[in-house]
Amino acid sequence: MLNRLLLPTILLVLSIGFWASSNFQEIAAGVAIFLFGMMMLEDGFKLFSGGLLERALESATRSIPKSIGFGIFATTIMQSSSLVSVITISFLSAGLITLLAGVGIIFGANIGTTTGAWLVAGFGLKVNISAYALPMLAIGIVLVFQKSKYLRGAGFVLAGLGFLFLGIHHMKEGFEAFKDQFDLTRFALKGVLGLAVYTLVGAAATVVMQSSHATMVLVITALAAGQISYENALALAIGANIGTTITAMIGSFTANFQGKRLALAHLIFNLVTAAVALVFIMPIRVAVDYISAGVGIADTDYALKLAVFHTIFNLLGVILMLPVIHRLVAFLERMIVQPKEDLSLPIYLSEAVDEFPQTIQVAMRREIQHLYDNSVELILQSLNLNPKQLLAVKDIDALVAASHSPVEFDFDIQYEHRIKTLYSAIVEFATRAAAKDMPPDVIDDIYSMRDVAAQIVRAVKSAKHLRRNASKYTQARQGVIADLYNGLRAEIGRILVEIHKLEHTDPEDRSGLWLDQERIQVERDAQETNTRIEALIRDRRLDATKATSFLNDSNYAYSLMRDLLGAARAYYIETEEAMAEVERILALEDDELIDAALDEEPDSRAGPTS
Repeated sequence: MLNRLLLPTILLVLSIGFWASSNFQEIAAGVAIFLFGMMMLEDGFKLFSGGLLERALESATRSIPKSIGFGIFATTIMQSSSLVSVITISFLSAGLITLLAGVGIIFGANIGTTTGAWLVAGFGLKVNISAYALPMLAIGIVLVFQKSKYLRGAGFVLAGLGFLFLGIHHMKEGFEAFKDQFDLTRFALKGVLGLAVYTLVGAAATVVMQSSHATMVLVITALAAGQISYENALALAIGANIGTTITAMIGSFTANFQGKRLALAHLIFNLVTAAVALVFIMPIRVAVDYISAGVGIADTDYALKLAVFHTIFNLLGVILMLPVIHRLVAFLERMIVQPKEDLSLPIYLSEAVDEFPQTIQVAMRREIQHLYDNSVELILQSLNLNPKQLLAVKDIDALVAASHSPVEFDFDIQYEHRIKTLYSAIVEFATRAAAKDMPPDVIDDIYSMRDVAAQIVRAVKSAKHLRRNASKYTQARQGVIADLYNGLRAEIGRILVEIHKLEHTDPEDRSGLWLDQERIQVERDAQETNTRIEALIRDRRLDATKATSFLNDSNYAYSLMRDLLGAARAYYIETEEAMAEVERILALEDDELIDAALDEEPDSRAGPTS
């Protein structure tokens, strides 16, 4: 409803302004050019993701000072606290950083955003920056059309800076010409009323433009042209800080509960900072005058003094909130409670993690693990085995022999809710991620994880086919047929236990050679099954009907084992490690595995970390 009213209102105001004054057109165009430059700058930095940005953000989780430092540095470089907020929400939603670190980054971003005011007031208004803008645009646009992702990223950044400079130039020129026709200072308000009204105006302007940086540039250029009073400019700066939280709030709509907590933290911080600035505005103004005089800023250079004010009250907000940051995090956790885990729904695949390669990869892998955990439980229930008992017991054969009571559950309902729903979300997420401009290695990893999900789902379907007879022939002592089915159940259980050990092994110590040995054993057992069954039939220890059922079910069981082992290799083995490079050379292809199963003598099996 708000958007439907806001857009016509903005268009109406612009139309009236265009009709009333050509100089208003130049100011409005300057704002538009500046915002377009911000968009290009953000797009450029996103193209550089997958490298330094993500590694720096992950290292920022180690301490609160590092988190704040990252927020300051990233916002200074990217000139967009909104982009830093979106990045932080994305990483938090993917579980790459903690909420405490995310709040620290937001604190730092508020300090970092003050550098934009210094850039405009100290450089943009005192130099003919349009002379720098045009070469930047020319070179940037050439780079944008290159094939290399990083050249295109550099082109977007360079062109974005060019548009920023050009926008500032047009705003400055527009206000200079506008003051000859119309004096906006007639609308100046003093005292508490002025503070209240212009704080609201600053917040509204930032909500409309979705950028506190753009609002500050507009305020600074208007102040330098004498179109607004210094006192009202201070209130506008405070309002801009309040309005900028709207971007984080919008970004949190598609995030999980952690992203929503961070957006609330941003709102609380900026509201507290604004309240303190409004209450103590007179002492802060005195401090601004004192500092300005100390660093050589002229008493009448209100643009630079506004930059000093902007910096002081943001620093003051951090100083006040930093001692209570742990209490703030506890409050956020109480206010936005972690939802009760629903294993049938995706946990990590939200649109908030879509923008950056590393968050996409991490979210995909964690959702695959979620699917695997659900699948293992369903597979073991189908075999009448208890997952917790299986992982704790030492003698798997004895546990299998003792587990003859069927586990009552509706397989189709469980599959629909806990497997199919997740698998569909994974496939959709992979398709969405592949459509983005991502590095080839990231796309390859996404497709690889999608294939892992498919293998896991095939294993579950095999368990469904195996379930009926595995329960039928193991509920009571039925001689050799029960032993045969128990052998399959035990072998599947043992592989699941070893994969569980692999999961909890240090990545550097994981070995794919064990997985290849298991595949050899599976192929050997599959080849020997027919011979074993034929011998049992000849000895009249097994009738043909039961033998046929077992042969069919053993095919499902061996397919299940192959899919589990294939999924484990693709998911757990780190191909980048030197050890994995050796293993890749030694790893056996499928045809070689079958040949090895036929030719190699039975041998003792190694564990996953051998």
